[in-house]
Order: sequence, then structure tokens, then C-alpha cells
Amino acid sequence: MTLTIRRAAVALMLVGLGWAAGRAQTPAPDFEVTISAPDGETTVECVRGCGLMWVERGVNPNDTQQPRFSFACRGAVQRCSSGRIGGWVKQ
Repeated sequence: MTLTIRRAAVALMLVGLGWAAGRAQTPAPDFEVTISAPDGETTVECVRGCGLMWVERGVNPNDTQQPRFSFACRGAVQRCSSGRIGGWVKQ
């Protein structure tokens, strides 16, 4: 009976240690982005670790990456199509 209780305690302790080690190795994200989309202008901002650029028609080699990007729908449309914004991880 005592041997069974000891084995159960050791097994529970090993499961707890494995769980703690697994939680300690959870990877952090490489970058963070916020998106503000009220009626009208939409703003995409890189909070940490990235650069943004408008890439709707491909990457423009003369354009530079920005930490903040905004675009808006104009005219009588109720909803515009989504834009394409490229993001690059910065070290």
C-alpha cells in the first residue's frame, strides 16, 4: 500500500515537472501589430519588431518600410476591398 502511494506521488511530481518545463518554453511572438478600423480610415501599426509597406501591386523597391500605415475608402462605397500590406520582421 505504501509503495503504491509513493509511486503515485512520484508520478504526479514528474507530471508536474514536465508541465512546468513545457510552459517555460512557450515561444514569444516575433512581432506585434495593432489594427484600428473605425468608419473611414484604417490604421495598421507595428508595435514591436516589424516594418510595414503597401504591397497591393507588388513590392516597390523604391519604397521604405514604415512602423505605421493608414489607408481609407473614398467615394460612395459602403465597404471597400481589403488592402495588401506586407510586413518584415526586424531584428
